Amino acid sequence: MSTSLKNDRFLRALLRQDVDVTPVWMMRQAGRYLPEYRATRAQAGDFLTLCKTPALACEVTLQPLRRFALDAAILFSDILTVPDAMGIELYFEQGEGPRFRKPVRSAADVDALRIVDTQRDLRYVTDAVALIRRELNGSVPLIGFSGSPWTIATYMVEGGGSKDFAIIKQMMMATPALLHGLLDKVAQSVIGYLNAQITAGAQAVQIFDTWGGVLSPTAYREFSLAYMSKIINGLIREHEGRRVPVIVFTKNGGLWLDVISTCGADCVGLDWTIDISEARRRIGGKVALQGNLDPSVLYAPAEVIRQEVAAILAGFGQGNGHVFNLGHGIHQHVDPEHARVFVDAVHELSAPYHRHV
Repeated sequence: MSTSLKNDRFLRALLRQDVDVTPVWMMRQAGRYLPEYRATRAQAGDFLTLCKTPALACEVTLQPLRRFALDAAILFSDILTVPDAMGIELYFEQGEGPRFRKPVRSAADVDALRIVDTQRDLRYVTDAVALIRRELNGSVPLIGFSGSPWTIATYMVEGGGSKDFAIIKQMMMATPALLHGLLDKVAQSVIGYLNAQITAGAQAVQIFDTWGGVLSPTAYREFSLAYMSKIINGLIREHEGRRVPVIVFTKNGGLWLDVISTCGADCVGLDWTIDISEARRRIGGKVALQGNLDPSVLYAPAEVIRQEVAAILAGFGQGNGHVFNLGHGIHQHVDPEHARVFVDAVHELSAPYHRHV
């Protein structure tokens, strides 16, 4: 496993160090918008087999890097591997997304959950990380990831995806101690899971808090941010002679940037609902920022994509501490050539913002 990197601008930007151009990667960059991904998924037979077969997970991780000049790879996996390993039996219903056979609704359900032992329960993930690192051969860094405890818990309690989160919010209001017990077990599992990814070769990690934005400000701090802070405090922060940066991304969390910036992360991810210039003014002196092009812009003509990239670069302005990304995952019906325009535009248009006087 190569420990030297030919391109480390992504890691440097996360630590607010100087770079030549703004680094860029895309959330869900390995996914359904790529025909080669769809072919590999068909070869696997189903999504879970794709996740649980290290050679196939490695292949789809590398596919976008063969097409685009991305500055990082991200492990191909799913945030629901953790609750699956905790014993509540993940499955995918055709056309309905992820479901759990044994949703968590009672104290007995929480007591029955096991803390994940990654080497025992999720070895396929760490095997994939090690294989991807070997195949990358030092070309770009590898990002590991997990869902946040709150986001993972929404699926565990609701039994799958939800529009109104009624069951978990009822638990939060009526029996908060029960929800805290669940979140604590998930956080302990995630700490071990992310540390195992780092030990296997992940050079940065991101915590995806997809559903943190459905909470009130007070509930967000108590039931989401506190557990992300707990995870960050438990992570390996130096490995292979380098700092291992941590990114926290709360969708719809723009109102809470000031408190998010205190959680211990090196970088705060932004969705597209906040102006990056405001985010930099508020917290850019404390952490790096990641984002934040609306993924829908990639449906636009090339010149519009370039204009939108230019506007975000201008909004962030001169200096370091910016990783360019979409404000959420790339949409599955985007033309891959539009993604290429986006990636190339970031590199081309950002160079003037990194010239030292």
